[in-house]
Amino acid sequence: MKLKTLSILASALVLTVTAAPFAVQAQTGSPSPQPGVSAPKKGRKNGIWQNLNLTPEQQTRIQEIRRNTRAQMEAVFTPEQKATLQAAFEARRAQRAQGQRPGKNFAELNLTPEQKTRMQQIRESSKQQIEAVLTTEQRQKLQEFKNNARSRRQSRTR
Repeated sequence: MKLKTLSILASALVLTVTAAPFAVQAQTGSPSPQPGVSAPKKGRKNGIWQNLNLTPEQQTRIQEIRRNTRAQMEAVFTPEQKATLQAAFEARRAQRAQGQRPGKNFAELNLTPEQKTRMQQIRESSKQQIEAVLTTEQRQKLQEFKNNARSRRQSRTR
């Protein structure tokens, strides 16, 4: 049970830290701020971020929040955990390049209970900051998208 929880936690971390900034960047059309990482491909659907009709100011603010979140999360990891996480990212990139679907095996990070708690606090803070940037209508659309995504995931596991 602990292994499954840790895998889910690490997967959520990776998704939060890596996927959302790319979706927001696709909205702005700006190049990737990370060296060696390409910008999302044109014509690719960006899910909810596309449908929220974010203003340029909102896009910029969300990018700042994501960068700060990433930095805070990286500060939680030990040097060994950072190296393990980097190796996992590289393995995922290689699998994607080969057309394979990457697995979700981040249990090797061996996060302490304190690290898990801190990561949850950082994620929750980031979520609240992003929601504060959105209008009421955008927050409703985001919630609907999350609920629909949750339903789709549950139907796939059945």
